[in-house]
Amino acid sequence: MNASWTDSKKKRELLAQVIFWRRHLHQYPELSFQERKTADFVFHTLSSFRGLTITRPTPTSVCATLKGNLPGPTVALRADMDALPIQEENDVDYVSRHPGVMHACGHDGHTAMLLGAARFFTDMREELRGELRFLFQHAEEIPPGGARDLVAAGAMEGVDAVLGTHLWSPLPTGKVGVVYGPAMASMDTFMITIRGKGGHAGAPHQTVDSIAVGAQVVSNLQHVVARNMDPLSSTVLSITKFLAGTTHNIIPGSVLIEGSVRTLDEEARQDLPALMERVIRGITSAHGADYQWHYKQGYHAVVNEGRTTQLVEETVRECLGTEALVHMDPIMGGEDFSAYQREAPGAFFFTGIGNKGKSTDYPHHHPRFNIDEDALETGLIVLIHTTLRLLENEDQPNIHDLGGSHHGPKHHPG
Repeated sequence: MNASWTDSKKKRELLAQVIFWRRHLHQYPELSFQERKTADFVFHTLSSFRGLTITRPTPTSVCATLKGNLPGPTVALRADMDALPIQEENDVDYVSRHPGVMHACGHDGHTAMLLGAARFFTDMREELRGELRFLFQHAEEIPPGGARDLVAAGAMEGVDAVLGTHLWSPLPTGKVGVVYGPAMASMDTFMITIRGKGGHAGAPHQTVDSIAVGAQVVSNLQHVVARNMDPLSSTVLSITKFLAGTTHNIIPGSVLIEGSVRTLDEEARQDLPALMERVIRGITSAHGADYQWHYKQGYHAVVNEGRTTQLVEETVRECLGTEALVHMDPIMGGEDFSAYQREAPGAFFFTGIGNKGKSTDYPHHHPRFNIDEDALETGLIVLIHTTLRLLENEDQPNIHDLGGSHHGPKHHPG
């Protein structure tokens, strides 16, 4: 290995650079499908490294390929880059300079860590096996998401394994969460319009009350999960919008209802639309109302492949210590990392950033969300060492200054 990576000064320089990149990205957030300047920054930063082939699959994404001198598998590493429409309330030097937009989910940290990994691997490319692909993805936050665009552009062709991480405020700094199998839920949305007959509030018998019908639809849709789904399927149906009416003495002629469906069970996911429409059709028909509805499938569930996840766990145990490992329950949030896992085996792990003393324990998508930057080293260690394992590069020297060796005894999940 290049001697520079066994030099603690070089390690400190890399970690300082990762923090610098993260703070720069935090100051200049961009919304989904608008990440042009972010992508430009990533492109120009990658261009300063040696040995990368860099492409722009879409106007707001970047892919870089690094080929080692020795034969081996192809491993993809992914980071998302988009921000959220939230006005930041943090009092920090690197606060967002774009009013109403902030990195409130940690994507700035994801991008900075992947830049750090790219920098690390380009400096040791002469001894590297196989091929690495660094995927800097746009638009994770808004379905249909950017992952499918990168897949369509060929970013996953020939990939043998894919890795990703999410900085996670419910998890303390220094901890790494792993989940075997289903890790994050599929995420679908629906919109229902119920049309009745409007009229005066004092003469309800002359109307078909869309609010009354809509209320019954909301109530009875809950029975779809409670009485039609296997309780072990981990399915959630949430009504998140109910719009109707203009004033106190008018019964409105229509109601708009919107919501989401999340599940870890693909079979349940496929059954739900028909079950929901049966309820909607029955209630509206019984009361003389009509309906229109639209059901849109979004992200698939994130399902972690066993061997790849085991390698993440082994890396955490050996590089950070067994006390750093947390076996987490699945999360009902959605992530379009699932699009990559449908092309190659993959693992998506969680890097803890929660630190009450640093006020980094606010929930994701909160105006005071921030990350404990000490966690960037943790995430970088796990990404780098798990990648080395996936490349089966057992001849690589130890890299103690980035968290320990990738050699050593194997640890299997209990």
